[in-house]
Amino acid sequence: MKQQIIETIKKHKKMVDALEVAGVDAIEKTAKIIIDSIENGGTLYLCGNGGSAADCQHIAGEFIGRFLLERKALPAVALSTDTSVLTSVGNDYRFDDIFARQVEGLVKNNDCLWAFSTSGSSINIIKAAEFAKKRGAKVIAFTGRKNSKLEKNSDVCLCADAEKSFATQEIHQIAYHIVCGLVEKHFAEGK
Repeated sequence: MKQQIIETIKKHKKMVDALEVAGVDAIEKTAKIIIDSIENGGTLYLCGNGGSAADCQHIAGEFIGRFLLERKALPAVALSTDTSVLTSVGNDYRFDDIFARQVEGLVKNNDCLWAFSTSGSSINIIKAAEFAKKRGAKVIAFTGRKNSKLEKNSDVCLCADAEKSFATQEIHQIAYHIVCGLVEKHFAEGK
């Protein structure tokens, strides 16, 4: 067991090193897009499936509540939380439409969609990103595969390439906590 633990930690260290080398610009650009959106009256919308849906809810909680600093609530909505909308759209249309339909009804040109897909090819996430772009919103993508279809539909993409989704999600969590801290600091300082 100890050897397996050590090997897993070593793999994660390599991924964190890769994040430091290739992810800094994407993290900074992500924070700037969100700050700009909120300063212009926009809302941050988030979408993802499975563990990524949980990450979206986590981020929305950090924005509406607080991360580390006292400041005003920041507008953020996780699109995976309204079970009535998800099940009605999934039933009456298709599962592929559960996020795009919400984007159609909610997202405006000053808004931002933060889309998570470890594969970068989740149809329901890609459709939401495409629709957000048509609405004039900025799209942030967090993926686990380079040159994915989601990346091609985004304004900025952070790719945490890994063999397994959970490892990608762990790197995403580091990155999105940094983003939460940057955005929060900006608004807490009243800039």
